[in-house]
Amino acid sequence: MPKRKLERFAENKTFPHFFQPHYDELLEGFPFRGKWNSMFFKNDFPIVLELGCGKGEFTVGLAQRFPEKNYIGMDVKGARMWRGAKTSHQSELKNVAFVRSKIQGINFLFDTEEVDEFWITFPDPHPNKPRTKKRLTSPDFLDRYRKIAKPGAVVHLKTDNAMLFDYTLDVIREQNLPLLFHTFDVDKNPGTELVLEIRTFYEEMFRNKGVPIKYLKFTLQ
Repeated sequence: MPKRKLERFAENKTFPHFFQPHYDELLEGFPFRGKWNSMFFKNDFPIVLELGCGKGEFTVGLAQRFPEKNYIGMDVKGARMWRGAKTSHQSELKNVAFVRSKIQGINFLFDTEEVDEFWITFPDPHPNKPRTKKRLTSPDFLDRYRKIAKPGAVVHLKTDNAMLFDYTLDVIREQNLPLLFHTFDVDKNPGTELVLEIRTFYEEMFRNKGVPIKYLKFTLQ
């Protein structure tokens, strides 16, 4: 393993807002499950999750703009998440946390009606049909989100991938979910300036290739 990765893994362990529970710990009961506000953030602000947060730029950007909300970035790639964890630590942001875990374990980390909002930013589209269930907007994942979402919780998807975008629109229609907004090109119709304000590493990469950035939001009920 490259030395740089090992150094980042080691530094992640020193951050007080970075968690990477083992599977056995999740089965035994993650201590913050149902208690993120009271035990970690120590406030009653809404909780917003970024799923597949990558380097964490979006989580940090949101936390800087909205101090009245709590933001938690989730991903399985610890070396990538290090960047967001370090930036938020150096900036002394108190409304940010990171959890290194597979998204499939989300119900071990959060309890019923604990999450107010979800952001899914440039996830792996899993283009092969046998991997459909791995898409973060698949019916299986939406069911997981419902178990921890507050009534009326909003899900945002921002992606470069046309296939994933169309797939998600189909899932929304099939489940008869309220589609609040969608655009096939945020530069022509962003819906909100926030969608344009924060650009992640992956968004910049796709923009440089001339790929239109797509965005939609819907509720789970």
